[in-house]
Amino acid sequence: MGLKEFGKNFVARTAKYPAALRLYKLSGQIAQGLGQVYGHAHYTLELGERDERLRNLTRELFPDLVVSNGPFAGMRWIAQPFGSVLLPKLLGSYESELHPALEEAFREHYDTVVDIGCAEGYYAVGMALRMPAARIYAFDTDPHAIRLCNQLVRLNGVEARVHVGELCDEAALRSLPLGERALIISDCEGYEGLLFDHSMAAFLADHDLIVEVHDFIDIETSIKLRDAFRDTHEIHSIKSIDDIQKAHTYRFSQLEKYDAKTRWLILSERRPGIMEWFVLKSKIRMREASLVSAS
Repeated sequence: MGLKEFGKNFVARTAKYPAALRLYKLSGQIAQGLGQVYGHAHYTLELGERDERLRNLTRELFPDLVVSNGPFAGMRWIAQPFGSVLLPKLLGSYESELHPALEEAFREHYDTVVDIGCAEGYYAVGMALRMPAARIYAFDTDPHAIRLCNQLVRLNGVEARVHVGELCDEAALRSLPLGERALIISDCEGYEGLLFDHSMAAFLADHDLIVEVHDFIDIETSIKLRDAFRDTHEIHSIKSIDDIQKAHTYRFSQLEKYDAKTRWLILSERRPGIMEWFVLKSKIRMREASLVSAS
Protein backbone atom coordinates (compact mmCIF):
# COMPACT_ATOMS: atom_id res chain seq x y z
CA MET A 1 0.00 0.00 0.00
CA GLY A 2 1.36 3.43 -0.94
CA LEU A 3 1.76 6.28 1.53
CA LYS A 4 -1.09 8.26 -0.02
CA GLU A 5 -3.49 5.31 0.23
CA PHE A 6 -2.37 4.61 3.79
CA GLY A 7 -3.10 8.20 4.76
CA LYS A 8 -6.59 8.08 3.28
CA ASN A 9 -7.40 4.86 5.16
CA PHE A 10 -6.00 6.24 8.41
CA VAL A 11 -8.10 9.40 8.19
CA ALA A 12 -11.21 7.39 7.30
CA ARG A 13 -10.77 5.17 10.41
CA THR A 14 -9.98 8.01 12.85
CA ALA A 15 -12.34 10.76 11.63
CA LYS A 16 -15.16 9.33 13.75
CA TYR A 17 -13.35 10.48 16.89
CA PRO A 18 -14.23 14.13 17.81
CA ALA A 19 -10.66 15.07 18.75
CA ALA A 20 -9.29 13.75 15.47
CA LEU A 21 -12.03 15.50 13.48
CA ARG A 22 -11.18 18.81 15.15
CA LEU A 23 -7.50 18.26 14.30
CA TYR A 24 -8.31 17.53 10.66
CA LYS A 25 -10.55 20.61 10.47
CA LEU A 26 -7.77 22.77 11.89
CA SER A 27 -5.32 21.27 9.44
CA GLY A 28 -7.68 22.09 6.58
CA GLN A 29 -8.01 25.70 7.72
CA ILE A 30 -4.22 26.02 7.96
CA ALA A 31 -3.82 24.51 4.50
CA GLN A 32 -6.44 26.87 3.07
CA GLY A 33 -4.75 29.86 4.66
CA LEU A 34 -1.34 28.85 3.34
CA GLY A 35 -2.89 28.36 -0.09
CA GLN A 36 -4.27 31.90 -0.02
CA VAL A 37 -0.89 33.26 1.04
CA TYR A 38 0.76 31.39 -1.81
CA GLY A 39 -1.86 32.60 -4.26
CA HIS A 40 -1.36 36.23 -3.19
CA ALA A 41 2.43 35.88 -3.36
CA HIS A 42 2.22 34.34 -6.83
CA TYR A 43 -0.17 37.08 -8.01
CA THR A 44 2.12 39.79 -6.62
CA LEU A 45 5.10 38.22 -8.38
CA GLU A 46 3.19 38.11 -11.67
CA LEU A 47 2.19 41.77 -11.30
CA GLY A 48 5.79 42.74 -10.63
CA GLU A 49 7.00 40.84 -13.67
CA ARG A 50 4.25 42.36 -15.83
CA ASP A 51 5.03 45.90 -14.66
CA GLU A 52 8.74 45.41 -15.33
CA ARG A 53 7.93 44.12 -18.83
CA LEU A 54 5.72 47.17 -19.43
CA ARG A 55 8.49 49.53 -18.31
CA ASN A 56 10.93 47.84 -20.68
CA LEU A 57 8.44 48.04 -23.55
CA THR A 58 7.84 51.73 -22.86
CA ARG A 59 11.58 52.47 -23.01
CA GLU A 60 11.90 50.36 -26.16
CA LEU A 61 8.94 51.79 -28.07
CA PHE A 62 8.56 55.35 -26.81
CA PRO A 63 11.85 56.63 -25.35
CA ASP A 64 10.80 60.24 -26.04
CA LEU A 65 7.32 59.83 -24.45
CA VAL A 66 5.45 61.26 -27.45
CA VAL A 67 2.05 59.95 -28.57
CA SER A 68 2.70 58.24 -31.90
CA ASN A 69 -0.75 57.61 -33.45
CA GLY A 70 -4.40 58.52 -33.15
CA PRO A 71 -6.11 61.89 -32.80
CA PHE A 72 -3.51 63.25 -30.38
CA ALA A 73 -0.37 62.12 -32.23
CA GLY A 74 2.54 64.39 -31.35
CA MET A 75 1.35 65.20 -27.84
CA ARG A 76 4.19 65.10 -25.36
CA TRP A 77 3.49 62.75 -22.49
CA ILE A 78 4.50 62.05 -18.91
CA ALA A 79 5.84 58.78 -17.52
CA GLN A 80 3.18 58.49 -14.83
CA PRO A 81 -0.45 57.95 -15.84
CA PHE A 82 -3.31 58.36 -13.40
CA GLY A 83 -5.99 55.71 -13.05
CA SER A 84 -5.32 54.17 -16.46
CA VAL A 85 -2.58 52.62 -18.56
CA LEU A 86 0.45 54.25 -20.18
CA LEU A 87 1.28 52.28 -23.32
CA PRO A 88 -2.12 52.57 -25.09
CA LYS A 89 -1.95 56.34 -24.69
CA LEU A 90 1.58 56.55 -26.08
CA LEU A 91 0.68 54.19 -28.90
CA GLY A 92 -2.50 56.16 -29.63
CA SER A 93 -4.83 53.19 -29.29
CA TYR A 94 -6.39 54.34 -26.02
CA GLU A 95 -10.19 54.36 -26.27
CA SER A 96 -9.84 54.11 -30.05
CA GLU A 97 -13.54 53.25 -30.12
CA LEU A 98 -14.10 57.01 -29.67
CA HIS A 99 -11.74 58.19 -32.41
CA PRO A 100 -14.47 58.70 -35.06
CA ALA A 101 -16.53 60.75 -32.58
CA LEU A 102 -13.46 62.81 -31.70
CA GLU A 103 -12.58 63.46 -35.33
CA GLU A 104 -16.14 64.67 -35.86
CA ALA A 105 -15.82 66.91 -32.80
CA PHE A 106 -12.69 68.55 -34.22
CA ARG A 107 -14.76 69.73 -37.19
CA GLU A 108 -17.51 71.27 -35.06
CA HIS A 109 -15.57 74.39 -33.97
CA TYR A 110 -16.66 74.28 -30.34
CA ASP A 111 -16.08 77.40 -28.26
CA THR A 112 -15.43 75.38 -25.10
CA VAL A 113 -14.50 71.85 -24.07
CA VAL A 114 -15.21 70.67 -20.51
CA ASP A 115 -13.40 67.54 -19.33
CA ILE A 116 -15.01 66.14 -16.17
CA GLY A 117 -12.74 63.54 -14.57
CA CYS A 118 -9.67 64.63 -16.51
CA ALA A 119 -7.13 62.42 -14.67
CA GLU A 120 -3.66 63.35 -15.98
CA GLY A 121 -5.13 65.34 -18.88
CA TYR A 122 -5.15 63.04 -21.91
CA TYR A 123 -8.32 64.55 -23.35
CA ALA A 124 -7.97 68.04 -21.89
CA VAL A 125 -4.52 68.62 -23.41
CA GLY A 126 -5.23 66.57 -26.52
CA MET A 127 -8.33 68.63 -27.31
CA ALA A 128 -6.42 71.85 -26.65
CA LEU A 129 -3.80 70.81 -29.24
CA ARG A 130 -6.39 69.79 -31.84
CA MET A 131 -8.78 72.69 -31.21
CA PRO A 132 -6.54 75.77 -30.86
CA ALA A 133 -9.46 78.21 -30.75
CA ALA A 134 -11.31 76.51 -27.90
CA ARG A 135 -11.16 77.14 -24.17
CA ILE A 136 -10.61 73.99 -22.13
CA TYR A 137 -11.86 73.43 -18.58
CA ALA A 138 -10.53 70.28 -16.90
CA PHE A 139 -11.76 68.97 -13.55
CA ASP A 140 -10.73 66.18 -11.20
CA THR A 141 -11.32 65.61 -7.50
CA ASP A 142 -7.95 63.92 -6.89
CA PRO A 143 -5.09 66.32 -5.97
CA HIS A 144 -2.48 64.05 -7.58
CA ALA A 145 -4.45 63.96 -10.85
CA ILE A 146 -4.65 67.76 -10.80
CA ARG A 147 -0.87 68.03 -10.32
CA LEU A 148 -0.21 65.66 -13.21
CA CYS A 149 -2.70 67.46 -15.46
CA ASN A 150 -1.05 70.80 -14.77
CA GLN A 151 2.31 69.20 -15.53
CA LEU A 152 1.02 67.89 -18.87
CA VAL A 153 -0.50 71.27 -19.69
CA ARG A 154 2.86 72.98 -19.17
CA LEU A 155 4.74 70.28 -21.05
CA ASN A 156 2.61 70.92 -24.13
CA GLY A 157 2.55 74.70 -23.82
CA VAL A 158 -1.22 75.18 -23.56
CA GLU A 159 -1.35 76.98 -20.20
CA ALA A 160 -3.17 79.97 -21.68
CA ARG A 161 -6.24 77.93 -22.70
CA VAL A 162 -6.47 74.99 -20.29
CA HIS A 163 -7.92 75.77 -16.86
CA VAL A 164 -7.68 72.98 -14.27
CA GLY A 165 -10.12 72.79 -11.39
CA GLU A 166 -11.39 70.39 -8.74
CA LEU A 167 -15.00 69.23 -8.35
CA CYS A 168 -17.31 69.85 -11.30
CA ASP A 169 -20.76 69.68 -9.75
CA GLU A 170 -23.93 71.25 -11.11
CA ALA A 171 -23.06 74.72 -9.82
CA ALA A 172 -19.56 74.61 -11.31
CA LEU A 173 -20.80 73.42 -14.70
CA ARG A 174 -23.52 76.06 -14.85
CA SER A 175 -20.99 78.78 -14.00
CA LEU A 176 -18.70 78.08 -16.97
CA PRO A 177 -18.69 80.35 -20.03
CA LEU A 178 -19.70 77.61 -22.47
CA GLY A 179 -20.22 79.97 -25.39
CA GLU A 180 -22.62 79.23 -28.23
CA ARG A 181 -21.52 75.63 -28.49
CA ALA A 182 -19.56 73.40 -26.15
CA LEU A 183 -18.46 69.78 -25.87
CA ILE A 184 -18.60 68.11 -22.45
CA ILE A 185 -16.46 64.99 -21.98
CA SER A 186 -17.28 63.02 -18.85
CA ASP A 187 -15.43 60.13 -17.21
CA CYS A 188 -16.31 60.62 -13.56
CA GLU A 189 -16.63 57.07 -12.22
CA GLY A 190 -20.39 56.94 -11.78
CA TYR A 191 -21.00 60.57 -10.76
CA GLU A 192 -22.50 61.10 -14.23
CA GLY A 193 -25.67 59.44 -12.97
CA LEU A 194 -26.10 62.22 -10.42
CA LEU A 195 -24.76 65.18 -12.39
CA PHE A 196 -26.71 64.75 -15.62
CA ASP A 197 -30.36 64.86 -14.62
CA HIS A 198 -33.28 66.36 -16.56
CA SER A 199 -32.45 69.87 -15.39
CA MET A 200 -28.83 69.60 -16.51
CA ALA A 201 -29.86 68.04 -19.83
CA ALA A 202 -32.11 71.04 -20.47
CA PHE A 203 -29.28 73.41 -19.55
CA LEU A 204 -26.99 71.61 -22.03
CA ALA A 205 -29.61 71.39 -24.79
CA ASP A 206 -27.46 73.49 -27.17
CA HIS A 207 -24.28 71.51 -26.48
CA ASP A 208 -22.88 68.04 -27.14
CA LEU A 209 -21.48 65.44 -24.78
CA ILE A 210 -19.37 62.28 -24.71
CA VAL A 211 -20.13 60.40 -21.48
CA GLU A 212 -18.48 57.22 -20.28
CA VAL A 213 -21.20 55.19 -18.59
CA HIS A 214 -20.26 53.26 -15.44
CA ASP A 215 -23.01 50.68 -15.19
CA PHE A 216 -20.63 48.36 -13.34
CA ILE A 217 -20.78 50.85 -10.45
CA ASP A 218 -24.53 51.50 -10.69
CA ILE A 219 -26.38 49.33 -13.20
CA GLU A 220 -29.12 51.97 -13.55
CA THR A 221 -26.73 54.72 -14.73
CA SER A 222 -27.37 54.16 -18.44
CA ILE A 223 -31.13 54.05 -17.80
CA LYS A 224 -31.00 57.37 -15.92
CA LEU A 225 -28.95 59.04 -18.65
CA ARG A 226 -31.19 57.85 -21.47
CA ASP A 227 -34.21 59.17 -19.58
CA ALA A 228 -32.58 62.51 -18.78
CA PHE A 229 -31.44 63.26 -22.34
CA ARG A 230 -34.24 61.69 -24.39
CA ASP A 231 -35.93 65.03 -25.18
CA THR A 232 -32.83 67.13 -25.80
CA HIS A 233 -30.19 64.92 -27.43
CA GLU A 234 -29.76 62.14 -29.94
CA ILE A 235 -27.99 59.27 -28.13
CA HIS A 236 -25.47 57.07 -29.91
CA SER A 237 -24.02 54.18 -27.91
CA ILE A 238 -20.44 52.97 -28.41
CA LYS A 239 -19.20 49.77 -26.76
CA SER A 240 -15.58 49.09 -25.85
CA ILE A 241 -13.60 46.38 -27.61
CA ASP A 242 -12.19 43.51 -25.57
CA ASP A 243 -8.41 43.63 -25.06
CA ILE A 244 -7.92 40.18 -26.59
CA GLN A 245 -9.77 41.23 -29.74
CA LYS A 246 -7.56 44.31 -29.95
CA ALA A 247 -4.44 42.12 -29.85
CA HIS A 248 -5.79 40.10 -32.77
CA THR A 249 -7.16 42.95 -34.92
CA TYR A 250 -5.39 46.25 -34.23
CA ARG A 251 -2.66 47.09 -36.72
CA PHE A 252 0.08 49.50 -35.70
CA SER A 253 3.54 49.47 -37.23
CA GLN A 254 5.07 49.50 -33.75
CA LEU A 255 3.42 46.15 -32.96
CA GLU A 256 4.45 44.18 -36.04
CA LYS A 257 7.51 42.55 -34.47
CA TYR A 258 5.69 41.31 -31.35
CA ASP A 259 3.78 38.10 -30.74
CA ALA A 260 0.09 38.11 -29.80
CA LYS A 261 0.75 37.94 -26.05
CA THR A 262 3.01 41.00 -26.14
CA ARG A 263 0.56 42.90 -28.36
CA TRP A 264 -2.14 42.13 -25.81
CA LEU A 265 0.11 43.42 -23.02
CA ILE A 266 0.78 46.66 -24.90
CA LEU A 267 -2.82 47.28 -25.97
CA SER A 268 -4.57 46.17 -22.79
CA GLU A 269 -6.60 48.86 -21.03
CA ARG A 270 -7.57 46.42 -18.26
CA ARG A 271 -11.21 47.46 -17.97
CA PRO A 272 -13.57 45.69 -15.55
CA GLY A 273 -15.81 44.61 -18.44
CA ILE A 274 -17.26 45.87 -21.72
CA MET A 275 -17.69 49.61 -21.24
CA GLU A 276 -20.13 51.97 -22.94
CA TRP A 277 -19.99 55.58 -24.01
CA PHE A 278 -22.93 57.80 -24.92
CA VAL A 279 -22.27 60.33 -27.68
CA LEU A 280 -25.02 62.91 -27.15
CA LYS A 281 -25.74 65.33 -29.98
CA SER A 282 -27.93 68.38 -29.44
CA LYS A 283 -31.27 67.96 -31.21
CA ILE A 284 -31.52 71.75 -31.53
CA ARG A 285 -28.20 71.96 -33.37
CA MET A 286 -29.04 68.97 -35.52
CA ARG A 287 -32.32 70.60 -36.61
CA GLU A 288 -30.50 73.87 -37.37
CA ALA A 289 -27.90 72.05 -39.45
CA SER A 290 -30.65 70.21 -41.32
CA LEU A 291 -32.43 73.48 -42.14
CA VAL A 292 -29.20 75.06 -43.36
CA SER A 293 -28.38 72.11 -45.62
CA ALA A 294 -31.93 72.09 -47.02
CA SER A 295 -31.92 75.81 -47.87
